[in-house]
Formats: sequence, structure tokens, C-alpha cells
Amino acid sequence: MTRLSSALRALITALAALLAVAGASATAQAKTEPKAPKAFVALRTVDPTIIQEMRYFTPHNFVGERIDGYQQPICILTRPAAEALHKAQTRLLRQGYSLKVYDCYRPQRAVNHFVRWAEDLDDQAMKGEFYPNVDKTRLFEDGYIAEKSGHSRGSTMDLTIVKLPARPTRPYHPGQPLVPCYAPKDDRFPDNSVDMGTGFDCFDTLAHTLDPRIQGEQRANRLLLKSTLERLGFVNLAEEWWHYTYQPEPYPDTYFDFPVSSKSLNSRF
Repeated sequence: MTRLSSALRALITALAALLAVAGASATAQAKTEPKAPKAFVALRTVDPTIIQEMRYFTPHNFVGERIDGYQQPICILTRPAAEALHKAQTRLLRQGYSLKVYDCYRPQRAVNHFVRWAEDLDDQAMKGEFYPNVDKTRLFEDGYIAEKSGHSRGSTMDLTIVKLPARPTRPYHPGQPLVPCYAPKDDRFPDNSVDMGTGFDCFDTLAHTLDPRIQGEQRANRLLLKSTLERLGFVNLAEEWWHYTYQPEPYPDTYFDFPVSSKSLNSRF
């Protein structure tokens, strides 16, 4: 009986030691989450008037769920990019408009999430809205998904223009009927953006900034965004009317993976 009790005590002690090590490991892992360099800021600390609708914090995106790494619905950028956006916002406010950002800095873990989703050909829950005419097997080949993103360098953002006063936009509810992103504005999912001809993250050639099929008010709106930003050092990605990168980039060759969270920043808000 004594030997059994001793063996039992030894087993309990060993288990306790293992649990302690596991707990310490988890705590250490939580404490070693990567941080942003000092050059990164929350956009609202530079310009609180720019509207933020951070789509990847929500399920209303082409994946259909919150994306890895988005712990808060905030826009984080390098300071030079944020300050240039502030200048653009000042010009647009005088004309009765506001910028609205859909995405800013994007951690590498989020890009990895996109890649896993693209490789899962059975998951096509959001096809009806975001890529109705694109076979999911072609997402990499056609350039819609890649293993690296300029967003992870911190000076790229996805954005649009909103006519002031901004109307509220109703929330997306998973499972609701989907409408193609290139449908007429009144038929698409509600967005208080001006009409750009397609919705955000529309995997279609109609989303190319200067696609000749986009004319009239839609083209004028795209050109207003383009001309305003280009005067301040931003460069548009021709395949996406919403995608702009501020240049010169402070980190042109670095892809960061700190979470989208105020805790990642050196200066809190």
C-alpha cells in the first residue's frame, strides 16, 4: 500500500510538472506576439474623420468568416501612409466627400488564411457575391490570391469614397442571399460608398480601374479617387480600383505578421 501511494504521488507530481510547463509555454507564447515597429500607427490617431469599415474583421468577405490576425476592426498603417491619407481626406472633405477604408495593414497570417481558403475548392460559400464568373481553381493563376501581399508591408490600403453625410450601412448576416458584386448598385449589398461600378473585393475584370465598360458617374468616381490619391504619392493597382500603395514605402521588402490590434502598436489610442 505504501509503495502504491508513493507511486501515485510521483505520478501526480509528474503530471503537475507537465501542466506547469504547458501553462508557462502558453503564457510565454502569448507574451511573445510580434509587435509593430514604431513607424506604424492607428489611422484614427492621425485622422479620426476617415470612415473605417474593416471587412476582414467581419464575415462579409470572400472567405465568409473573420480572417486570422484581425483582433480589432482598426486600420493600421505606416505613419507616412497615414499622413498622406489625411491630406487626401482634407481635400475630399472640402468637396463633400470622405474616404472610407476597407483594409489597411494585413498580417501574413491573414494572407495564409486566404491561401488555405483558395486551396479548399469545396468552400465556395461566398462565390455568388465575390467571384461569380471565376472558377475557384483559377484564383492563383489569375492573380486574385497570392502567398504574399503588399498590405503586409504596411503602406497599402483598400478604400473608397463616401458622399457626406454618410448613410449608415446595415450589417451583413451570414447565410443571406448573395448578389453579384458587379450588379447595379441598388441590387448589390448596401454600401454607403459612391457607385464605383462594382463592390469591394470583386474578383472580376470589371473591377479593373480603367476598364472601358465602366463609364459615366462610375468612371468619374473612380477617377476622383485615383487623381486625389496619386497627387499625394499613392500608386493604384490597375486590377483593383480600391487598392493603393503609398510610395516610397518605409518597408518595401518586409512582410509583417503582428496582429491587427491596438496592443501591437507602440503608441496606444
